[in-house]
Amino acid sequence: MKEYHITLIETNNPAILKFEANHFLVKQNYEFKNIDEAKNSPLAQQLFYLPFIKTVYISGNFIALERFDIVQWNDVKDEVAQQLVDYLNDGAPVVNEEETTKKVAITVYAEVTPNPGVMKFVANKAIVPSIFEFKNIDEAKNSELAKQLFHFPFVKEVFFDQNYVSVTKYDVAEWDEITMQLREFIRDFLADGKEVVAPEFEQQQSEHTEAATSSTVHDDTSKQIIDILEEYVKPAVASDGGNILFQSYEEDSKTVNVILQGACSGCPSSTFTLKNGIETMLKNMLGDKVNEVVALNG
Repeated sequence: MKEYHITLIETNNPAILKFEANHFLVKQNYEFKNIDEAKNSPLAQQLFYLPFIKTVYISGNFIALERFDIVQWNDVKDEVAQQLVDYLNDGAPVVNEEETTKKVAITVYAEVTPNPGVMKFVANKAIVPSIFEFKNIDEAKNSELAKQLFHFPFVKEVFFDQNYVSVTKYDVAEWDEITMQLREFIRDFLADGKEVVAPEFEQQQSEHTEAATSSTVHDDTSKQIIDILEEYVKPAVASDGGNILFQSYEEDSKTVNVILQGACSGCPSSTFTLKNGIETMLKNMLGDKVNEVVALNG
C-alpha cells in the first residue's frame, strides 16, 4: 500500500497554498468552489468543512487550497497537511473519476539539450512524481514507457523527471530521422492514460531515498554544498533535461564529487559546465573549502 507524504509549496498568490504529494492523486484537473460542486470528491467535501476553505484545486500529484481572509496559512497549514496525510493513507478516494476509454488531452514537444546525444520530450502535464533513470531495458522492468522505448533499436538510455522524458540515442541514428517518431509514441502512450512508472516502484524508490537521506550524516560543508546545488544548480540542469546529485565531499583534497544524470551524463559540454559553472560558483560561495568538482559518471 502506498504511503503518502505532503510537501508544502507557496504560490504567487498568498491566499493559495499547494500541498504536493509523493504519488499521483488524479488523472484529470479539478476545481471546486463549494461543497455542492465537490459531490464527486469525498476529499474536497471534507476540506470544505474547514470554514476558511474557499476553493479546492486537485491536479496530478497536488492539492491547492485557496483560503478566506479569516485565517493566515501559517496558523493552519500544518494541521491541514496532517489531515491530508491521514486521509490519503486511509486509502479513501480523492475524486471518483469515471473510467473511460477517452484519450487524455496531452501535447508533447521535442526540445534540444546541450548534449547532442540527448533529446528532451516535454509534456504539458506532470508524468512522474520524482526522478527515474534507466540505463537499459532490464532496469526498465517497472516502467512500461521506458521498456517500450528501449524496443527502439536506437534508444540507449531513458530519464524521467516531472513533466519530461530525456532520451539518449546511439550514434547509428540522427535526431532529424527519429524525433517525430519518438515524440508521437510518447504522446500516444501518455494520451492513453497509462502509468509511466508502476506505483509500487514509485513507493519503493521513495522509501529508499528517504532511508538513504536519513541514514547519511553530512558535515557542515557538505550541507552547504547540497543547499547550493539544490537552489542554484538543479533548476538549471533540469531545464537542460538532466539532474545533478551530491555524492561526497573529500575534506583533505577539498574535492566535491557529484553524479550527473539524464542529458548531463556523458555530455561533451559537461566538463565546461562543471569547471566554469558549478566549480566556480562553489569556490565563490565557499572560498577555500572547495578546490575541485568531479563528476563520477559525467
